[in-house]
Amino acid sequence: VQLQASGGGLVHPGGSLRLSCTPSGGSVNSYAMGWFRRAPEKAREFVAAITWKCGVTNYAGSMEDRFTISRDTAKNTLYLQMNNLKPEDTAVYYCAAGGLNSGYESLYYYWGQGTLVTVSS
Repeated sequence: VQLQASGGGLVHPGGSLRLSCTPSGGSVNSYAMGWFRRAPEKAREFVAAITWKCGVTNYAGSMEDRFTISRDTAKNTLYLQMNNLKPEDTAVYYCAAGGLNSGYESLYYYWGQGTLVTVSS
């Protein structure tokens, strides 16, 4: 399975972005899909995950306050809606697919290339 993430860019503090991730080369129906991010000089961290088939979601800490993970099975696309963005949200955002709806990146088999989100005035 190949994953293609898109939708990153430069946004002002308080703004919104929606990231997309499109899988190809195989079905993700039996997978969970997640978003992770790596801020400059920091380790990659879990943001959110969703079980593709049933839509159950899982968020890290306070991410659910401003971020929403969703999927459109008809369009075969994963989304991350990010609202009220802050400079500390600046990071490369990665989508991933794995066997369990989890925050542990070691449980994800496939990774996209990442899309850069920069929050700055």
